[in-house]
Amino acid sequence: MARRPLPRILTDSASLARSRDIARSAADSASDVFHPLITISRGLRRLASAGRQRWDATPKDRRGPLFFFVAACVLGAALVPYGLLLGGVVVMGAAAWAGRDRSARDGGPGEAEAERLQSLYEALVPYFSAEGDPSPLYAHGGDWTAAFTEYGFDESGRLERLQLKYPAYFTDGEEGPRARIEQVLHAKSGRGREYHFAWDEAANQLVLSVLDPLPTDIAAQRFVTAPGETVLGFTDPESVARTLPVVHGDEDEEGDAPPVLWRTGQRSTEPHLLVLGQPGTGGTTLLRSIALQALDDGEVLVIDGSGTGEFACLAGRRGVLGVESGLAGAMATLEWAAHETERRLISANRARQAGRSAPEDTRRPLWIIADRPTALAHLAAAEGRDDPQRLLQVPLRHGAAANVTVAVAEPFACAELLSDVIRTHTRARVVLGPATAEEVRSVLGAPPHTTPVAEMPPGRGYARLGGGPVVRLQVPATPDPLDEEADEADRGAVMALLPERSVPMAAAMSFSKSAPAAEETAPLVARATTVEDGGSVPVNGTPAAPVEG
Repeated sequence: MARRPLPRILTDSASLARSRDIARSAADSASDVFHPLITISRGLRRLASAGRQRWDATPKDRRGPLFFFVAACVLGAALVPYGLLLGGVVVMGAAAWAGRDRSARDGGPGEAEAERLQSLYEALVPYFSAEGDPSPLYAHGGDWTAAFTEYGFDESGRLERLQLKYPAYFTDGEEGPRARIEQVLHAKSGRGREYHFAWDEAANQLVLSVLDPLPTDIAAQRFVTAPGETVLGFTDPESVARTLPVVHGDEDEEGDAPPVLWRTGQRSTEPHLLVLGQPGTGGTTLLRSIALQALDDGEVLVIDGSGTGEFACLAGRRGVLGVESGLAGAMATLEWAAHETERRLISANRARQAGRSAPEDTRRPLWIIADRPTALAHLAAAEGRDDPQRLLQVPLRHGAAANVTVAVAEPFACAELLSDVIRTHTRARVVLGPATAEEVRSVLGAPPHTTPVAEMPPGRGYARLGGGPVVRLQVPATPDPLDEEADEADRGAVMALLPERSVPMAAAMSFSKSAPAAEETAPLVARATTVEDGGSVPVNGTPAAPVEG
């Protein structure tokens, strides 16, 4: 059977070329005619996606008011003459603006930006190349466009976002090689800013982004938290899945901020806290913020090893069992705290054995705030007495079961003097102030995913709760209200949170801001006596319940 020849239109190359040109011209004409419709459709899709992301990011307790507000706006527009028409025009205009073609406006990097990307590419060649690679992704004199898939620059021409690919044989699972890459990118992208590194080992990609500064205008206030939750500070929105309503700024603006929540109590896996940092970086401020939050439903014991009176504002307040800065008073107070922890354990155990709930006095939280305890340890060693840190052994080991929480702050220079029991049982850690990645890792047990900067505002650092991730932290502004050099608004916020006085001011104060405390001066509160034969220990003039033997 003879084969029939193909139609001439399928074999004539000139006809095929003309057909392609006609089809291309028709497609271009259709694109020009329907370009406004395409732009508006793309804009509506982007607006819908942005609205869905906004709805997902809104806390569940605020979705109802938000829905009611939107529905009220739509109803108000429907009642106004030509309201729906004007609303449709506004929506179409917003969609046209959101759906505009950004690629034509960008037009790729400029000459200076391309040179910066090429320099960054050349700096990564020694780390992302290997001998014998038949098709190297990184090579001297190579093209950076194949390695850098996304990039972005700010208005000043500085790199603010970069997504790059790296070879599969790069050891991205080891911290050493990763740290070297982060150091190179930090140096070449510009110092003085904080960068976040997101490693995707499965896709062999690394995303570098510039982090916005954390808010420093959030002062001490009543935070909306559940029982057993304490706000250590605030962090980046992508680091936590929860926000808190806060008041911030000079004009007391309301907004939401992502908090770093520390959970304490019997079910907590990290019931005790250790804060380390350089002097003046906010360690005492963080302890003061914790004490103010703890006084809402608990009792507080304060050991001020520095003796500078940073906690004098708490003296004689309701719920404050003692504020001690002298060696004798601190030793007696810590001894009472150890016996009180044992008493709570015994009372709760006997109640459970009898089939009853734990007594009320054992469920009320007790907080031990120790600022620079190593200073008192030095004084105790000079006088030939026991280390006061030894008395924290019982509250640290058994405090979770007895609702006793310990928070310790110490400078970096004295960190080696901390006892082993404090190092072992403080699983919640905070590092404040400038610190290298190695120093952060030595304290928190893991390196940060950002590049530490040399200059930080007071209260800035990193936090890690147990085995969780390392997150950035900004402590709320909680200055000493007796410090006249502090901001007046922040001092007033702290004064508003202080409970009423239960002891007269004259009897409670033992030193002024200008003079350090001494053993001969009057105590901040009635000093605790030593425990003898399992007896009770009076604190703040009230004897505690006897320890059951």
